[in-house]
Amino acid sequence: MANNYEEIEAKFLNINIEDIEKKLKENGATKVGEYFQKWVTLDYPDWRLDKEGAWIRLRDEGNGEISLSYKKRLGMASKKSGNNDLGMQEIEVKVNDFEKTKLIFETLGFTIKHYAEKKRIRWTKEETEFDIDTYPELEPYIEIETSSWDKIEKEAKLLGLNFEDKKIFSSNQVYALKNIDVSKLIKISFTEGLVEKSN
Repeated sequence: MANNYEEIEAKFLNINIEDIEKKLKENGATKVGEYFQKWVTLDYPDWRLDKEGAWIRLRDEGNGEISLSYKKRLGMASKKSGNNDLGMQEIEVKVNDFEKTKLIFETLGFTIKHYAEKKRIRWTKEETEFDIDTYPELEPYIEIETSSWDKIEKEAKLLGLNFEDKKIFSSNQVYALKNIDVSKLIKISFTEGLVEKSN
């Protein structure tokens, strides 16, 4: 994480999990674990954060930890396009109670934009994290996060990925590539699918 809280992270879409894990192992990465994660994103009732490409995320990491994050897309071309952003700002802290933290925000007048789930497989290599993410109704993709874009390019090449194919945006924009508008959804779930908000 850079000092200005900018994430140095890129997504590479539509991967084969078995092939990627084999290459990660061959290139010296260590598997940390597999997790089921769930979270809610929150905003003010007038969605003022959303208008700036920002949101608050409360996430159960699936490993006994709960994180609270402020995230903001940097240099976004548009809210829903599949074009790369310049980057992502993230400020994150750990909390110890998912429901009580959510209740604090709801009591303050925040609203839940949606609830979501994903499956994550994490590998690490020195200071680099490799997260293989599977979302409902999306093909798996890998996120590479480290301290510089040069290192991401190096690690991508070792995994047989084309650095030019990198995506610098949120999972919502991955859904947008499939013409799925996450702003219309209240739930993204493996068991219930994509649930639209009621009018």
